[in-house]
Amino acid sequence: MQRLLILAMAVSLLFGCTSKSSNEPVDEAPGEVVKSSKPRDTSPDVTAEEVAELSADNADFAWAFYREIVEPGKNLFFSPYSLSVALAMTWAGARGNTEAEMAEALRFRLGQERLHPAFNGLDLELESRAEASGENAPLPFVLNVTNALFGQIGFAFLDAFLDTLAVHYDAGLRLMDFIEETEASRVAINGWVSERTNERIKELIPQGVITAATRLVLVNAIFFTASWQSPFDEANTSDALFKRLDGSTADVPTMRQTLEGPYADGAGFAAAELAYDGGALAMLLIVPDEGQFEAVEAQLSSSRVAEIRGTLQRHQIDLAMPKFSFRSNVPAKEPLRALGMVEAFGGGADLSGMNGTGGLFIQDVVHQAFVAVDENGTEAAAATAVIVGEVSAPPPATLTIDRPFIFAILDRPTGATLFIGRVLEP
Repeated sequence: MQRLLILAMAVSLLFGCTSKSSNEPVDEAPGEVVKSSKPRDTSPDVTAEEVAELSADNADFAWAFYREIVEPGKNLFFSPYSLSVALAMTWAGARGNTEAEMAEALRFRLGQERLHPAFNGLDLELESRAEASGENAPLPFVLNVTNALFGQIGFAFLDAFLDTLAVHYDAGLRLMDFIEETEASRVAINGWVSERTNERIKELIPQGVITAATRLVLVNAIFFTASWQSPFDEANTSDALFKRLDGSTADVPTMRQTLEGPYADGAGFAAAELAYDGGALAMLLIVPDEGQFEAVEAQLSSSRVAEIRGTLQRHQIDLAMPKFSFRSNVPAKEPLRALGMVEAFGGGADLSGMNGTGGLFIQDVVHQAFVAVDENGTEAAAATAVIVGEVSAPPPATLTIDRPFIFAILDRPTGATLFIGRVLEP
């Protein structure tokens, strides 16, 4: 009988298997948390250069993945960081050519020995961002990345795999009975995800995905809220014309303020960076000139975005920006295949680092994300499911965002790209 092994994340990875690993099965009662004997390493042996290299590699993957998933006429929002973390946890169990293909597609250039400590170091650094936030901001600064495993009682996993996820991703194993309580298990995992994304991702795993053959669900949830460093005054918000790509127009609620910040007037676009409370995180706005959206979007890559950011200079900016809120569902399997992650989706996949015997392959990868931007700041959350089965002051500037634009939420000190989106219609 086919068995499924699931890795989820609020972000979520689902796996199947052909056989048990050779280690001892876990037989405690459902609902219990079985921790690895190794605690999380809160002082990982990782250099600033390795964290910077990881962030740059993740940004390279982020913009490559963006180009694969954009669809004509549709808004888009996703978390490349969430995808990278979840797939890094999966990669910890990959071996042979499967490991090599995943590393190439996901830009995991540090190797198994250094990548996981680097992710740990980056996550710990991101955790510290709240320390610089103000006490009286309209929105509290929250940046939570949470990981957990949900495993079938009586099913064996390699200690080395569980230790890696505990030490570097702080992921403990919660026991579930997928065989006898299939739907209850799905509801419980979705509830865990919903709680950790402030109920923005309520239905990560749909009915029918978890079955009596499910053996493991690995979950990563990412949730972010922050006030603008310079909030907009709601009294200045009013409807304004927004020009769609097809030439039609709509009246949309548009926020306005004058502030000082990084700005550039480039060839075919304008760009600005809006800081969040504390100054470490920011939203990069890239607003193509009318008629130039496709040309500017086609050029976007990690190096091009770094180049754009390098041209930003301090300006006084008269800013008009639409409020927006939407959700994206992103099937990720085919984009990942297009990036070169092929063998992991077939019967020849080698994920033997999870159970010691192999027989696992990724069936599907889905991703869901939510974003809301208003006068106070930004709220964002993301979730992914991978299903695996058997076999100086220059002149003042004006930026009126009355047309489609692209944005990214960045951690300035590390360069980590947490979210990417485009708004074709607010």
